[in-house]
Amino acid sequence: MSERQGRTRISDLLSPDTTTVDAGAGRAGVAVLPIGSFEQHGPYLPLMTDTVVACAIAREIAAAHVVHRLPPVTISCSHEHAAWPGTVSISATTLCAVVRDIAESLRRSGINNLVLINGHGGNYALRNAVQESAGTGTRMALFPGSADWDRARDRAGLSTSSYSDMHAGELETSILLHVDPGMVRPGYETADFLADDRKHLLTLGMRAYTESGVIGRPSLASAEKGKQLLTGLVDSFAEYLSILTPDELLVPAEPGSRPSGATDSRPSAVGRRGTR
Repeated sequence: MSERQGRTRISDLLSPDTTTVDAGAGRAGVAVLPIGSFEQHGPYLPLMTDTVVACAIAREIAAAHVVHRLPPVTISCSHEHAAWPGTVSISATTLCAVVRDIAESLRRSGINNLVLINGHGGNYALRNAVQESAGTGTRMALFPGSADWDRARDRAGLSTSSYSDMHAGELETSILLHVDPGMVRPGYETADFLADDRKHLLTLGMRAYTESGVIGRPSLASAEKGKQLLTGLVDSFAEYLSILTPDELLVPAEPGSRPSGATDSRPSAVGRRGTR
């Protein structure tokens, strides 16, 4: 199989063919919003790496559960990466405002549960957005949490610790190798760089701790690890659904159904309770 044949089109991560009829027929009670970034990921991963990761997680979740999959927020809080060309950021205030506006719009269309699928560890403000959603009429959750990532890392057999594997390392490179190997440029095999002592990163930025922009061990990455990471996260997501929609039965997507669809359009898929 050629490199091009093995590639995933960006459109596959966005599900552009979903219509209003599909969304209405599915009646999903939970929306998932991928939130990425547009920031440096060293010389071998693209600026949109975090967006690809968040979209890949959302796509796998939509293949396994009945959810309304939204298009991604592609620019977020990447200020610590500002020293590298290409990085673009918005303020934490703007990011939270976007999330709140999306939640309000979803409420008007009858969806009262929103899960933020965060692909960028620097989006600290999203925790506040979820915390402050109490009493607004929308239940929010932030996914994956640190425990979810830890379980997924164990399942995938990652060698680097979550702390050392901070940026453009084993985890992110593995997911991109699985989702679209053509996005990973040659050179990651020899790009390992560790910087565990980065106490003042928020003050000094990433450049104070790495010249390449890499902090991690991408040489250990593999497509199989990326596959297992995503599978582990999908397993963890079931707990979030049970908390957000305790009175609904959420049936896993059937084999052969559209794995990249934003919403499962089978009317019987959702019923009353039967069971960084």
